[in-house]
Amino acid sequence: MILGKYSFGLGDRFGHQGKAQLEAVAKAKEQGLDITPVWNKSHREHTIIGTRPGDVRREADDAVGTCEWEGAYFVDADHIGLGNVDEFIESSDFFTLDVADFIATRSVEAKVNSFVAKHKKYIGAPAIAGIAERLEISEEQIRATAGKFLLAVRQAGKIYRHIEAVKGEGEFVTEVSMDETDEPQTPVEMLFILAAIADEGIPAQTIAPKFTGRFNKGVDYVGDVALFAKEFEETIAIVAFAVEEFGLPPELKLSVHSGSDKFSIYGPIREALRKFDAGLHVKTAGTTWLEELIGLAMAGGDGLAIAKQVYAEALLRIDELCGPYETVIDIDKGKLPSVQEVEKWDGQRFAAALRHNQACEQYDPNFRQLLHVGYKVAAEMGHSFTDALREYEDVIGRNVVDNIYERHIKPIFVEGSAG
Repeated sequence: MILGKYSFGLGDRFGHQGKAQLEAVAKAKEQGLDITPVWNKSHREHTIIGTRPGDVRREADDAVGTCEWEGAYFVDADHIGLGNVDEFIESSDFFTLDVADFIATRSVEAKVNSFVAKHKKYIGAPAIAGIAERLEISEEQIRATAGKFLLAVRQAGKIYRHIEAVKGEGEFVTEVSMDETDEPQTPVEMLFILAAIADEGIPAQTIAPKFTGRFNKGVDYVGDVALFAKEFEETIAIVAFAVEEFGLPPELKLSVHSGSDKFSIYGPIREALRKFDAGLHVKTAGTTWLEELIGLAMAGGDGLAIAKQVYAEALLRIDELCGPYETVIDIDKGKLPSVQEVEKWDGQRFAAALRHNQACEQYDPNFRQLLHVGYKVAAEMGHSFTDALREYEDVIGRNVVDNIYERHIKPIFVEGSAG
């Protein structure tokens, strides 16, 4: 299975927006842009919502059938490990192998020595196309990289072979994820991480590194955009070099786990893709769920009442809801509107605070981030929430399509779009 040059991860907490999401991708196809849709949902999200991996497969298949989509599509077992992969094997054909917990756990010295011996020919200053300055590589750097990352890559190999034993060789797409760490990987580290992936026999089609800056859920990038652009271009160059040097799949490309809505870096990403003629997988977070809240608010009546109820409960349970996401959110609690204030809002005012439009004075990133992690509250509402999604499907769907196509696909993949 080949993922394709451009692919887009579609997170859908409640599994009701598959058709609207696919409509956004189909809209891009009408403009001559071929993007492979990938529905993704993590073990944590399934646990909170009360769904199963098979539900994502059914959503994807239903959307594809209803929309008469003729292109490839995938279902991603998002951020899985050996402890939970079996739940996903039957229904998934894309697996994001999350081995971040094994980074910095030092591998045994014999394995490190063997790795260094195999790759010591790169010691020196190899020229890599696309990187202006030659890399300065020492034996100590190779040894340090192996010590830090080798065990993580070996764990990815164990997960991959476990899946392969059931699915069969070539019957699924593999991504190796190392983005949920404290520090970004350097170009030298990325080179030898990819060497280790090749040594481990993992036919990775995407690699998700950690980049400089804050990738908080559902809000814009926080950091040095110029530095990100430099890192992104260098990593693309390293991937291209590694494909040739180590025999990795020619389809191998970067995967950006954006947390969604990183508008300020979409321009540099777009320019880098054109400069290197490179592919990209973008994995968004659950901002489709926020578009559901926006749609409910805009519908007024019971829809707006539900949206307000979610916020009121989320504010009351803020510490509980934010805990699992504390490394990827920055909420100033003192700036959150009170329940009494929000109760006075009409649907347009609620939507304006939540919709990620930085030109709007009413947009509130604190409000948005809290509701982003507050989907557990909606899940606990049960049928009253999901019935509302069905009742107001039209207005919600329009918001979902517009969000994915106008705010994400166009700025990343279409030249001349606003970032």
